Amino acid sequence: MADPLSRRDLEFLLYEWLDVESLTSRPRFADHSRETFDAVLDLSADIAIGRFAPFNRLGDAHEPFVGDDGTVVLPDEITAGIHEYLKAGLVAGSFDDALGGMQLPTVVGRASSAWFQAANAAMSSYAFLTVGNANLLAEYGTPEQIDTWVRPMVEGRYFGTMCLSEPQAGSSLADITTKATPADDGTYRITGTKMWISAGDHELGENIVHLVLAKAPGGGPGVKGISLFIVPKFLPDGTRNDVALVGLNHKMGNRATTNCLLNFGDGTFADGAPGAPGAVGYLVGEEHKGLSYMFHMMNEARIGVGFLATSLGYAGYLASLEYAKVRTQGRPVDQKDPDAKPIPIIEHADVKRMLLAQKSYVEGALALGLYCSKLVDLQQTGDETESARAGLLLDVLTPISKSWPSQWCLEANNLAIQVLGGYGYTREFPVEQYYRDNRLNPIHEGAHGIHGLDLLGRKVTMAGGAGLALLAETIGDTITRAGRVPELSEYAAALRDSIDTLVATTATVWSAGDVAVSLANATAYLEATGHLVIAWMWLEQLLAVGGKSGDFYDGKRAAAAYFYRYELPKTAVQFTLLAALDRTTLNTDPAWL
Repeated sequence: MADPLSRRDLEFLLYEWLDVESLTSRPRFADHSRETFDAVLDLSADIAIGRFAPFNRLGDAHEPFVGDDGTVVLPDEITAGIHEYLKAGLVAGSFDDALGGMQLPTVVGRASSAWFQAANAAMSSYAFLTVGNANLLAEYGTPEQIDTWVRPMVEGRYFGTMCLSEPQAGSSLADITTKATPADDGTYRITGTKMWISAGDHELGENIVHLVLAKAPGGGPGVKGISLFIVPKFLPDGTRNDVALVGLNHKMGNRATTNCLLNFGDGTFADGAPGAPGAVGYLVGEEHKGLSYMFHMMNEARIGVGFLATSLGYAGYLASLEYAKVRTQGRPVDQKDPDAKPIPIIEHADVKRMLLAQKSYVEGALALGLYCSKLVDLQQTGDETESARAGLLLDVLTPISKSWPSQWCLEANNLAIQVLGGYGYTREFPVEQYYRDNRLNPIHEGAHGIHGLDLLGRKVTMAGGAGLALLAETIGDTITRAGRVPELSEYAAALRDSIDTLVATTATVWSAGDVAVSLANATAYLEATGHLVIAWMWLEQLLAVGGKSGDFYDGKRAAAAYFYRYELPKTAVQFTLLAALDRTTLNTDPAWL
């Protein structure tokens, strides 16, 4: 079986392109070197390949269930593999030394996590959510909250979740009904129901720290009334809090990650909540600012979902590539000898097309994810100007870094199945599971439509269009450098045309004078801009390749050529539609559907 990720590609992106070694000149990362980065990647690959990948199919076939005693049951191999990950201390990767962390750059931590996401997406999600939870509390929690909840998560003893959605509200957080009632002891009593809670209940650790959005009194309507609370499964004294698992959702893929319906304060564990009825909750920060705090975790999770989609696409690409090299079928179209031996299918032009498409999607998406991760490091450690610039560019790129891989790395999984033909459609080969596991990623942490509205409605217009201007300027710098290289002039010119069209189209869209018209085709805007950004990532990679020779570098050149000649031209149709201020969807009566 092929490795689920390419170490050679990671090394190229980290060291030959992004120059992550240069981060060690910054005080935060001064104790690190390429040797420590490589050691983390070595350890991650070893555990991912040895303790995660072998049980990917097991977790899919034997999904978690609720036992007779009301606890969640996972296959022993899944539990053992996760504990191996925790024992290695990798949860602590990017956290401060003062919290027991390694203080790794975020970009290296993301590369480490990608091994686990590619090897076993479902197993990786438990730690992924825990890290995001702990990062939020490390930023906004009190010293006591950090000592009580964050340190045990960094140590790998506690797990964490995010509890946003409700059965009736879904992505519309303004409509949540979970309530927080102040108690005399300074805590709150939380009552309500949360749905779609990944890793919401299990027995993997000593405790589960739920971060719950709820409405406290006096906050006003909609999202203005939302506050954020720590609601643990077990209180600090070991008493069971009134958080009850109602049931597990049965998913198409990603099955080994529990997905839960939770009730808070329904009386199931009423003895654990003295005073007013409800689950005990501890306010994070100030009342009625909960959604702004939660965006810290949500934005981190969105980039993480992009990585998850990329990793699954990458695993499928490598599996189909390995298959195509050894599977023999058919003969060259110009072969006249009927007795000629069948050839490996990788030699057929259309199979090469499908493999090139996958390669261009997954390697482009991985580049984008790592680029955004380095922006986090620059934002965290740079001076005021560098930090502000990195933060603004990251804001613009976040909806793209989540949604583009979720759409196109899923398409890579679709093509992987096609490369294997009938075998790809069976459970005897892994590519069908990769597709099912990846199908969630265009939905959770914001569906495409939501991120299209975010990108067009907020991110490119914020600060008087400063976000779009910075994106255009940054891409323009790449184009200028590439324009000096004769072999890249074709690509530089094509990308220049695309970025000019993006800027002009954005202005046209917002000239409509009607926000409904401007945003009607926001998803098309997201897709076109995403394709443009991935073309930029490919031009950046080609600049890093330079004149280097060898199959690896030639593969980069071939994938870039594919993307510029097959994919980037697709944006012209979308930009034309956008510039026309098309009203097809707005004018469609629901009765016609």
